[in-house]
Order: sequence, then C-alpha cells, then structure tokens
Amino acid sequence: MPALLIPLALALAALIGSVQAGATVSLPPKTADEILAMIARTEVRALSGTVVQTAELGLPEVPTAGPGIVPGATSALELLTGSHTARVYLDGPFKARLQILDRMAERDFVVNGGDAWFYNSADNSATHLSVPVPSKAERRGSVPSETPRPDIPTPEAMASHFLSAIDSSTKVTVGDASTVAGRSAYRLSLVPRSDGTLVDSVSIDVDSETGLPLGVEVRAKGQPEPAYSLAYTEINLTAPDAALFNFTPPAGATVTEKAAPMKPVPPAMEAPAAPAPDAPVPSPNEPATTEPAPIPDAVVPTPEGSATPMLPHPSPSVTGEGWDTVIGLPAGTAPAELTSNPQLAQALQPVSGGRALTTSLVSVLILDDGRVFAGLVPLDRLESAATAP
Repeated sequence: MPALLIPLALALAALIGSVQAGATVSLPPKTADEILAMIARTEVRALSGTVVQTAELGLPEVPTAGPGIVPGATSALELLTGSHTARVYLDGPFKARLQILDRMAERDFVVNGGDAWFYNSADNSATHLSVPVPSKAERRGSVPSETPRPDIPTPEAMASHFLSAIDSSTKVTVGDASTVAGRSAYRLSLVPRSDGTLVDSVSIDVDSETGLPLGVEVRAKGQPEPAYSLAYTEINLTAPDAALFNFTPPAGATVTEKAAPMKPVPPAMEAPAAPAPDAPVPSPNEPATTEPAPIPDAVVPTPEGSATPMLPHPSPSVTGEGWDTVIGLPAGTAPAELTSNPQLAQALQPVSGGRALTTSLVSVLILDDGRVFAGLVPLDRLESAATAP
C-alpha cells in the first residue's frame, strides 16, 4: 500500500468526483461484513457511465491558458481543483476508454489489447504505448488478487484503495442507504481511530444489486463539505460498443511512441485494481494489513508538459502505521518540474530545507536534497519524519 502514496507525492494528480446521492431509500438491512462481501464478489466486468468530480482541497486555482503556459503543463494540479466530468467505458480485462471532458479540450485514454493511446485535443498530441498482454497460461497462473481490469479511475477502483487497507486503526460501520446514478445503494463508512490523520471519514456507496461501488466520498477534519469524492451520475451495466475501443490519431496529430509496463495507466491519472471476485473479504473487526490508508495515485508531468505512465519507483521508507503513515522517497526522486514550473509552484510553499504542498487531506514535503515525504497527515509530521535518524 505505500506505493499508492508515492506517485501522489510527486505530482498529486487524480480524477476525483462528487457523490451524487439521492434521497434515502429502504433496503434490507446488512452488516458491514455482508456489504464488504458484496463488493469482493461483484461480477460487473463491462459498463459505461459518466463520473463527475469536485475537489475542495484548499489548493489555489491555477491558470491553464495564457502567455508562457504550456498546454497540459498544469493538468495534474488542475484535476485537484474545482469540478471535472469524464466518460468511462469498460469491457473485460483488456478494453477500456476514459474521456476527460475539460473546459477547453478533451483528453482520451484508450486501451485495446496490446495498444494504449493517450490523446490531448488541446495540442493535438497522441502518445501510443505498446502494452505487453499476458498469455492465457500467464493469466491462469496469476494470483487471485490480480485484477482482470485495466487501471481506469472509477469508484470501484478508488474504493479498493481504502478497503484493502482496513485494519484495527479503522472503524467500519453502515450508514443510510440512498440512490446514486438512479440505483439504490448501501453506504459503508470508514472512520480512522487516529487523531494524527487529516482524514475524518471515507464513505463508499455500494450498488444493492451488484455490489459495485458507485461512489466514494472523503471528508477532511474541520471541513464541512466533502474534500474529495468520485461517483457515477449515470451508469449502464451492458457492454459498450466495440468501436469505442478503436483509436486513430486525428490528421496532423503529433504521435509519440513509448514502451509501457505490464499494466497501462491513464497518463493524467492512475487508479488501483478492484478486488477479485473470490478474494478474501477483510473484516472490519480483524486487522487485514498494517499498510497505510491510501489515496489515488498520480503521475509526473514531463518537462514538455505532457504526462506519461510512470516507471517503478525507488524503494520508499515507511514511518508510522495505518492512517498516520508517512512515506519517504530517496534523494533524486522529485522531478525538477514540480518546483521550476511557475504555475505548479503557486501551490508550493517555502519551508525550511525545501518546499511543501499542503491540502486538507494530504501533505507533501519536497526537500532541496531531493527527498520526498508524503502522508495523510499534517506537514509537521512529515518534517519530523525527514529529520528522524
């Protein structure tokens, strides 16, 4: 689980959304264990839908156009301010499409078998990734926890971040049922038992029929409105048209060829895998792991202003446990673009020995010697970890 915090420490980019929950509905009562079992055993493998996100993390609004601003250079930070809408299409293990509908442009991420494309209409640029596809024998030999789904940011993927980290530091309860995207849903609530984290609670809305997570809402301590959330506003649980997974760059587009790791990730955002249908169900009363509570992953903007899937990170250090965990990265990890880009620099504040990014949910410390520390904790916890022997 520490790896989930590492990309965030470098760029803090993620698709997050607003939970569009309707009026309270009446559903047969279920325990937290029963709802967790529904999620783990969901059989939804194909869908299409619209997700809407709103982020209230206390970050400044960053200009995305104007003199001296490279198209796409501020997309990582932009996705964590205000509201954004995206269309999601999934069909089995190796077909996925994500369309991020920006105010002035559209970004597309398409996976179809061994090909992955990222297209940005703002500058008519496309990146093609050759994705290794495991053979049938390799898929049969995979461990149960490996997901048969592309890494596309959805409420299901986001929920798996938090659910996989349930341990004795988390209180799990059942809230009021409601409707999300026109479907009745149970609500599962995760509350940290720690006073040292910035997180107040995490709520997951779970489809009462299929067990598919439909929305995730994260609240920060001392903040009345949700700080971070993602949910469907519309969803169709049938297979999308196969043509949606075919992509041809528009005429005149600048195409860049790149190699990709085994699992492709959206160049502007990354999300975790959902639990396998037969994976063990964590009990809210029994520790499942001692790894930290997670948040969505991110990628690092390149010097040219584009974003590409990240390569494996250096081994991190881990300080603390559960929601209080601080992740540390070795010197040389932080890209220079985080501090040299004038737009991104607006969100960084000078501190002793470096710069810091502080939000209502997460803090990131980038030291002058190249070390990076991040966690769902206040900045002083990161500074203490940085000076620890």
